[in-house]
Amino acid sequence: MMMSQMNREQLMHWINMVSFAVVDITEYLDTHPKDEEALKYFNHYAEQRRAALRAYAENYGPLTIDTARPGNYWDWSDVPLPWEGGNC
Repeated sequence: MMMSQMNREQLMHWINMVSFAVVDITEYLDTHPKDEEALKYFNHYAEQRRAALRAYAENYGPLTIDTARPGNYWDWSDVPLPWEGGNC
């Protein structure tokens, strides 16, 4: 399923999955910095994460300050928090 076809919950789940992959491979690369396959894996999933965060920000509001609209960097805090019914 393409990101444009995902609803809010599905997109948030995808963001969590690719974020986990990025963190996990980053830890591996800390001890294996010259592993070319691992670097390709990292680059692929880091881009997937960036794209998913951009898609989420465009449709539901930014999750991180770096996906906030230029000129209004504090609008990321305007979306509902999890305890307010948000899907963060």
